[in-house]
Amino acid sequence: MAAHLHPSKHKSLAGDPGLAATSGSGHSRGQAGVPSDRSSSLGWKLRVQRLMQKHGIQARGKRRFHVVTTDSRHHLPVAPNVLGRKFIVAAPNQAWVGDLTYIATDEGWLFLAVVIDLFSRKVVGWSMRPDMQRNLVIDALEMAWLGRNPGQKAGLIFHSDRGSQYASEDLSEVLKEHGITPSMSRKGNCWDNACSETLFGSLKVGRLHGRRFETIREAKDETISWLLWYNRTRMHSTLEYVSPMQFEQNWMNATMKIAA
Repeated sequence: MAAHLHPSKHKSLAGDPGLAATSGSGHSRGQAGVPSDRSSSLGWKLRVQRLMQKHGIQARGKRRFHVVTTDSRHHLPVAPNVLGRKFIVAAPNQAWVGDLTYIATDEGWLFLAVVIDLFSRKVVGWSMRPDMQRNLVIDALEMAWLGRNPGQKAGLIFHSDRGSQYASEDLSEVLKEHGITPSMSRKGNCWDNACSETLFGSLKVGRLHGRRFETIREAKDETISWLLWYNRTRMHSTLEYVSPMQFEQNWMNATMKIAA
């Protein structure tokens, strides 16, 4: 646990003679102020507890939670795994993957849905809402479609898990309208959508870890900032160590050069 100190209490605690006695040089230490002698660890904990009580300091533990974002216990139609873990494609708008995750705030959960183009790993669509209703994933897909405009005859595959949001009738209608072929992961197999899992891991470890958001708006702003940075700047080993946007630009330049 990490003690959350108010600045004024931190100052008074630092000058406390009791704490000074516990952090003297009489012990060999593995970390600053912590005796490495196990026999003195109990006494150390009791002294710290007493000083924290004296100064009105409370320990702040890690929040432990798990939100289930994939509910496959439904009777909606499930598409076959057309993608089949073929994560390397030859051109943009051949295969997109979609997924959703959650972000904690003091106002409640913020849910993020993304659409990634497998060609460049670029996040081409996203949506954020305080709930996991089907509109969350539909809005992300519509953003991707409007931004990329691949056309109904592009042969585009959209891969996702088999959660109720992605299996919903409303999303199926959107896919059909745009001429997109649905594809879904096998049940309980997150590796079938590994690229989105990697994206969310990078977001949470690289930007959100240790952050506390007082409002949903604050979490949204931080997430959008990271998504823009990711597309413009984040280098990928699978993309010859350039960003998603640069990779697409390089491909476009090479394609135009061949056509000329």
